[in-house]
Amino acid sequence: MTLKFKQAYNMKSGTINLKSVNNKYAKASQKTSDINYRALVVLLSSFVLMLGAAYSVYLLQEDFSKFNFERMNSSWGFAFFTLAAVIFTFSSITFLYDLYLYFKYKPIASVSDEELPTVTVIVPAYNEGKQVWATLKSLAKSDYPKEKLQLLSIDDGSKDDTWFWMQEAKRILGDQVTIMQQPKNMGKRHALYRGFHLGTGEIFVTVDSDSIVNEDTLRNLVSPLVVDEKCGAVAGNIQVLNNKKALLPKMLNVSFVMSFEFKRSAESSLNSVLCTPGALAAYRSTAVFDCLEEWIDQKFMGKASDIGEDRALTNMILRQGFSVLFQRNAYAYTNVPEDYTGLYKMFIRWGRSNVRENIAMSKFVFTDFKEGNKFGSRLLFLTQSIKMIMSYPFLLFMLFFVITQPVLFLSSTLLSILIMSSFPVLFYAKRYDLKEAFWAYSYSILYTFGLFWITPYAIATAGKSGWLTRELAA
Repeated sequence: MTLKFKQAYNMKSGTINLKSVNNKYAKASQKTSDINYRALVVLLSSFVLMLGAAYSVYLLQEDFSKFNFERMNSSWGFAFFTLAAVIFTFSSITFLYDLYLYFKYKPIASVSDEELPTVTVIVPAYNEGKQVWATLKSLAKSDYPKEKLQLLSIDDGSKDDTWFWMQEAKRILGDQVTIMQQPKNMGKRHALYRGFHLGTGEIFVTVDSDSIVNEDTLRNLVSPLVVDEKCGAVAGNIQVLNNKKALLPKMLNVSFVMSFEFKRSAESSLNSVLCTPGALAAYRSTAVFDCLEEWIDQKFMGKASDIGEDRALTNMILRQGFSVLFQRNAYAYTNVPEDYTGLYKMFIRWGRSNVRENIAMSKFVFTDFKEGNKFGSRLLFLTQSIKMIMSYPFLLFMLFFVITQPVLFLSSTLLSILIMSSFPVLFYAKRYDLKEAFWAYSYSILYTFGLFWITPYAIATAGKSGWLTRELAA
């Protein structure tokens, strides 16, 4: 019996308060209508801005020509223009190469029940409330052989009713799931560490407690580890679970599809996916134990690392010479922030992790760390590093452009978004739905004008600790 149903149910009379139930459904319906209305306004506003910018660029051609001429005739302007041209050329070539790798990529089909290995699924939870119950229930419904599946869930000192819902899952699922509590809040990395030590499976699978999976997700996820003995880890395909509840999740869903189904498909073709997401990933147990103590004791600038546990583990497995692949047919659906504060904090955490792990990767990527071709890992490392390094020059140029030529900056930037974001729109429309695909435009506008500062800030504060978003769900 859910909490909402309990509130509407009279225990003494055994009757249901229909008025209470109807009021709740009416409020939910009104909220959906409000979201749909705001969504329409945001999408239309995005198109008005971009089309207006395109027309402005047409009208201001002489001003653009004058600005470019003045910039080219100054030493700093010419140097920056040359550097920008080189970066643009490099980005264009890598994009075309990614496109080639994407078409080359094919997910590995599930192996038979007899071939499937024993698996330990670890679900760390902190302040997830009822969502952890839904996560465990979806995992228990997997069509993975029950005798080969161990399901562990660890409450990391939650302050809400997470432990209650884990107990409810245990009551319903019985021996299918084992639950436990940390003595105090110690962080996700330590919860996973405990799960790794308690797990008995040949393969470890990590799933975030705000995610749900399809019935065939687990078998699809671990199959590459059976087919390819050189594979040490596999990244799942993450999509947004709460994309009907708010506008930001709608935008992020399109972004996630690009990040996973396009970018990680390309990385997988190079056998070098850079990050196996915490929401859904599989690891060969021997590869985990070969770096487990280093991973749990990892430090950055003298402080214990309490973020980026997924990227760090991926890095250490790549360093051992293993391939890391992506499985497009292994889906997980996860909750994402629904407001700006939660969103930028999540991105800061990811950004700091990328800075730290790029530094860690630089220490081995140009060595003889694996047999065979190392080109893919090195290319991906260089591409990501260049983006980070260039974030400051482009930030300074953007600020200079805004101060000196605000109209030219605004119109040219919005026109660029209209052009550059059309690929994500077409990609998402081809894979899923045209109507939802248009959110790529709105997301690009939001990121360009509202989140442009994330990477420079993450670089400058890479040594800071803290999860940032862990209390938002409370």
